[in-house]
Amino acid sequence: MRRDGVFDSRYARNGARRAPSCMTKLHSVFCYRYIMPPKDRRPGVPAHSAGRPLRIAQIAPLIESVPPKKYGGTERVVSALTEGLVRRGHAVTLFASGDSRTDAKLVSVYPRALREARIADIYGLNSWTMLNIGTAYQMGGRFDVIHDHIGYISLPTANLSRKPVLATYHGPFSTLIRRMYQVMNRPRVVSISRSQGAYIHSLPNHIGTVYNGLAMESYPFSPTHDGYLLFVGRISMEKGTHHAIEVAQYLNIPLIIAAKLDTVDLAYYREYIRPKLSNDQIKWIGEVDEAARNRLMSRALAMLHPITWEEPFGLTIIESMACGTPVIAFDRGSMREVIAHGRTGYVVANIDAMIDAVTRVGKINRAECRRHALRHFNAEVMVERYERLYYQLAGGPGI
Repeated sequence: MRRDGVFDSRYARNGARRAPSCMTKLHSVFCYRYIMPPKDRRPGVPAHSAGRPLRIAQIAPLIESVPPKKYGGTERVVSALTEGLVRRGHAVTLFASGDSRTDAKLVSVYPRALREARIADIYGLNSWTMLNIGTAYQMGGRFDVIHDHIGYISLPTANLSRKPVLATYHGPFSTLIRRMYQVMNRPRVVSISRSQGAYIHSLPNHIGTVYNGLAMESYPFSPTHDGYLLFVGRISMEKGTHHAIEVAQYLNIPLIIAAKLDTVDLAYYREYIRPKLSNDQIKWIGEVDEAARNRLMSRALAMLHPITWEEPFGLTIIESMACGTPVIAFDRGSMREVIAHGRTGYVVANIDAMIDAVTRVGKINRAECRRHALRHFNAEVMVERYERLYYQLAGGPGI
C-alpha cells in the first residue's frame, strides 16, 4: 500500500491476491445520437485502438466488487469496459473496492465491497463512497479523460474537474436528477438506452447513447430447456417478483427465483412473496454466483421480467438471451430496445398478456436469442463506442 492509503494495483491483478496485513491497520486510520460501431469490425472481435493510447480513469461504485461476485449490474459493465480498454492498449486506472479483479491499475480506499462489509447507507453518501470520489478526482491531473459511473452523488465534484469527464448514469432520471445534470453541466452525459436518454435528450451536455455490453460469447448456450420459468435479480416491488409468481401459479409451471433480498424490501417479501413459496412450484434459492445463475438461465423455458418501473436497461435480459433463453417483460422503460419482440421474447402490457406469451414461447428460436445478444450487446461493441467518445473529449485520436 502507498503512504496515501490507497491499494496498489499489484495486489489485485490476476485474481485479487491477498494484500499484506499492514493494509488493514492503515485502512482503519486512512482510510440524441446513437454511436454505431465501425462497419468493418465484427462485434466481439477485440482489436487494438487505432489512435494514441489514452490515460483513462474509471470510477466505479464501491457497493460491489468489479466484477461483482453475485449481484451488481453497474460493476459488471464497468469490468467489461475496463478490461476491453486495457486490451486495446489504453492506460486505465480503476477506482473500485479492494477485492476487485482487473488488469488495469486498481486504486481502492476500502478493501472489499461495501455491501459485503455491511457498511451503512451503501447507496448514499457514506464516508467510503465520498473518499472514493475525492481520491479519483484528486488524481484527475494524471488522466486524459475521467469516466464516472457513480451517478449524481459525484456530480458536484465532477463539475469542478479540470480534465474532461464522461458521466454514465446507470439509474432512471427523475425531474430533480435531470435538473442536477442541467445545472452542473460540465461533465458530458451518456445514456444507456434511448428510453433513458429521452429524459435528458434536450440537454446540451448529453452526447449520446451507448448500450451496455458484456462478454456475451462466454455465456453457456443451450438449445433445449428444462421446463421451468426463471426470475433473476432482486426481490422487490419494482422488479415485480409477485407478478412472476402469479404467472407461474396460473400456468402451473415451476418458478425458480434466484435473487437477493435487501433489508429495505423485507416488508414486501413478507407480505407478497413468502406466503407463496413452496418447494414444489415456487422456489426461492437466494442470491447465486455468476456461474450458477448462467446455468439456470441456459436451462430455463423463459425468464420473466415483470418490472413496475421505467428500467433504463436490464442487464439480466441480455445475459438470458446470450444463454438462449427468451425473455418476457412488461412494456416499461427500455424493454422494446433490448428485446426483439417476437424474435427473442415478448414485450407485453400486463399479467394476462404475460401468461399468453409464456404459452407461445416455444415459437422463439433460442439460437436467435443468442445471435441477437452477441450482435447488439457484446462488450467489444460497447468499448468501441465509448472509445470514440473518449477521443472526442480528449481532443482526437492523434497518431
